[in-house]
This record gives sequence, structure tokens and C-alpha cells, in this order.
Amino acid sequence: MLPAHTHDPVRDPWRDSMRLALQEAARAVPAGDVPVGAVVLGPDGQLLATGHNEREATGDPTAHAEVVALRRAAAKLGEWRLPGCTLVVTLEPCVMCAGALVQSRVARVVYGADDEKAGAAGSLWDLVRDRRLNHRPEVVRGVLAEECARQLTDFFRDL
Repeated sequence: MLPAHTHDPVRDPWRDSMRLALQEAARAVPAGDVPVGAVVLGPDGQLLATGHNEREATGDPTAHAEVVALRRAAAKLGEWRLPGCTLVVTLEPCVMCAGALVQSRVARVVYGADDEKAGAAGSLWDLVRDRRLNHRPEVVRGVLAEECARQLTDFFRDL
């Protein structure tokens, strides 16, 4: 397993983007979806797209926050490749989402809370940085990790 970059809380350029992802995650709750939110930033740092879990809302098993945000970013750019883009997400991507990140050719994935049960960016698996793949995005982990984890913990406690 390759080491992931852990954020520096003093010089964290991703904190504001993660706050946007946390706000997006909260939009999942009214439909009963797990509060995971994602934002896609263009190569210049401009916000391209947002997404939150929509599985319950849409009945689509692939409607994870990352996939929703990647689809919207690709539609906005008119291109399935997202080179130079960064996906910021509140929870470590699962295998499906990690595969989508590799396939979309994003430059970087930034996530908040580790997912010890299903994480595929270093916790359980490390699909995004598997040396056998033709594309391996940079991984930055732990940005606002406590806030991201708390949002999930509060959701499941309230169930």
C-alpha cells in the first residue's frame, strides 16, 4: 500500500472545498440517503460540479456522491476525461467510486473520513493507486476528518 498524503491543518488548501462537500452531504439526508457529499474542482480550482448520495432518492445503486459529481462535471465539460481535476469527498471512496475516479482520469482525490469497512483509497483496499492501472490519482486523506466522521455518526445514531 502506498502512503497517502495527510493534510496539514495549518496549510490546508482543501478545507474550504471540504466544507462545500459537507454542505452537499447534508442534502442527502431528507431522502434517507447516507450523508456523503462530493465536489469536483477544475484544474484552475474552480467548482465544476457537486453531488451527494442519491441511491434512496433515485433507486440507482450507482448514485454515490462521487459518481453523481463526476457525471455532472463530465457533462459540464462535455468530456468524460477529467484531467487536472480534483474530487473532494467527505468519505473515502468505495471500490466502485475508486474505479470511476481512475476511469475519469482525475488528478487527485481528497477525502475526509476513512472508511475501514469499504474504503478503496488506502484503508481496506488501495485501488486508486494500484500500480497495475494506467492512471493513479494523488490521494490526500484526512481533510476535516472529524467533521466528516461526525456527520456520518450522527446520521446513523439518529436512525
